[in-house]
Amino acid sequence: MRNGIKLMMRKTILFIATSVILAPLISCAPNAPQRPNVVLIMTDDQGYGDLSCHGNPVIETPHIDALYSQSIRFTDFHVDPTCAPTRAALMTGKYAHRAGVWHTVLGGNHLRANERTIADVFKENGYRTGLFGKWHLGANYPYRPIDRGYDEWLGQGDGGTGTTDDWFDNDRVNDYYWHNGERVYREGFAPDVFFNAAIDFIRKDDQPFFTYITTYLPHDPHTIPDTTLVKKYKTKVSDDVGYFFAGIDRIDQNIGKLRNTLKELGKDENTIFIFMTDNGGTAGVKVFNAGMRGRKAQVYEGGHRVPFFIHWPAGGLGKDKDVEALTSHIDVLPTLIDLCELETEKKIDFDGRSFKSQLLNQEITLPERTLFVENQRTRIAKPWWQTAGMTKRWRLIDNKELYDIKNDPGQTTNVIEKYPEIVEKMRNDHQAYWNRVSPGDRDKPRPIVGHPNDPEVFLTPSEWYLPKELWNHAQVANGSSLAGEWDITISKDGVYRFEIHRWPREANASIQGIPTFKKSLDSWSPKGGVDKLIYGNEMKALPVQSVTLEVGEYSETKAVGFNDTKLTFDVKLNKGDTNVRGTMLDSNGDVIAGVYYVYITEY
Repeated sequence: MRNGIKLMMRKTILFIATSVILAPLISCAPNAPQRPNVVLIMTDDQGYGDLSCHGNPVIETPHIDALYSQSIRFTDFHVDPTCAPTRAALMTGKYAHRAGVWHTVLGGNHLRANERTIADVFKENGYRTGLFGKWHLGANYPYRPIDRGYDEWLGQGDGGTGTTDDWFDNDRVNDYYWHNGERVYREGFAPDVFFNAAIDFIRKDDQPFFTYITTYLPHDPHTIPDTTLVKKYKTKVSDDVGYFFAGIDRIDQNIGKLRNTLKELGKDENTIFIFMTDNGGTAGVKVFNAGMRGRKAQVYEGGHRVPFFIHWPAGGLGKDKDVEALTSHIDVLPTLIDLCELETEKKIDFDGRSFKSQLLNQEITLPERTLFVENQRTRIAKPWWQTAGMTKRWRLIDNKELYDIKNDPGQTTNVIEKYPEIVEKMRNDHQAYWNRVSPGDRDKPRPIVGHPNDPEVFLTPSEWYLPKELWNHAQVANGSSLAGEWDITISKDGVYRFEIHRWPREANASIQGIPTFKKSLDSWSPKGGVDKLIYGNEMKALPVQSVTLEVGEYSETKAVGFNDTKLTFDVKLNKGDTNVRGTMLDSNGDVIAGVYYVYITEY
């Protein structure tokens, strides 16, 4: 009897152990359902009309056209009219205004630190997450991609090539990049670098992945590695449009390469593949704008209606069909959660909604709603400032122009006087929207200093909260007289070193002088060499005799020597919020400009 019990116990233990060992193998068996991978591509400044599949008579986009022919296409899909707000809405499923993003600079491009992102959600559900390209939602902890759910991140300046936190002489060819918070050098043309890194990420293992590829192109500067890219367009369009189209052409080639890689790996069928853009057109609207009025930064249709293609053969989304329903960027995350059957640790109060049912049955009609996109860019929020209210039929622009978009797609005739009941309804909807998005909408971002996740905080003037913007190296090189301050949080009591620069470290130039180097001309552009492209027309020396640093109640002034490339200040600070302000002074003690670059470390 006792031996029989022992035998039964051994069999039970063996069964349990075998089950534990085989469970992961069973879940990965050929017939076991596996969550789909996701590839989300967002190009920069490419308008609805900048695709041959949308009727553009000049641009050649064969690989995107092929995707178009195999996808569900949303033909009335909208984003915000500029970059950072669109990205904030896409990342959160919320209106950008509600997520704390109302500008592309002035600190208005920082996604509020407590917002859950699309990467957070996928990571919680066992996905590897990677971002390759433009983030534009914050440059220091806790605002970087690696602080917001991304396992892997490769990018240039937060806002783009030439922005103040970018490597000083980057021109998109053979450049320095941010890789998981560190500077690295990568040879090649920027879109190639990003797509190659994304392909390497996808190849790593068989764990499901969420890959977000966000090209800085075709946004200017329109630089390319050689002029062969523009030859096919040179006789048809102006130089600037030719270079713009050449950038799209290279992106198209990379999309083809990426799709071939997925097929080679056997991952193409079960990958949700999305292509979209971040706002309306720029240079390309000179050639073709699909009959729309407006362009980037405007709230007419051409400023925010963009392509949206979604392809997923294993999910039944492998045939070409159009969905005419009014849809937007805030709907993407709720839809992906629905499609991938994801769970969230905490319920998210989305502004968007899932359109999964319309993907599976294009005849389904979801309840009517009024959507809003806007281009605030003001230090004080203003209701109806550069705002479009949208229903399936109507567009109310800035609360003073009404267009029947179905019968007047070019928005040529303002009919606001003819439809007072429509206007009243949309105004009431906007009031509800405003009540939802405006509380705390101008809270300032605060990088955290002294945190182990970010040993060195790098402050630049694009975060100054001023009436005017100072956001790129060219403005710095030309000696902008603007001066502002930064809001920061000290993570713990201690001594902190503030390293003050007129030029960024890599320029290796004295505070009173100018850089002597010029990057070898690795790229071509319609504007000429890299010196004009990055630095503006000239680099200006400033007669700086001293620098004053103020941190909270601390204030100290130090003289500047002829060969000084930097000044350092060691400041004892208490944990909590404080402000940083640096100014460069002339021989009379008058302010020439603010200190442009500050590096902060715990001493």
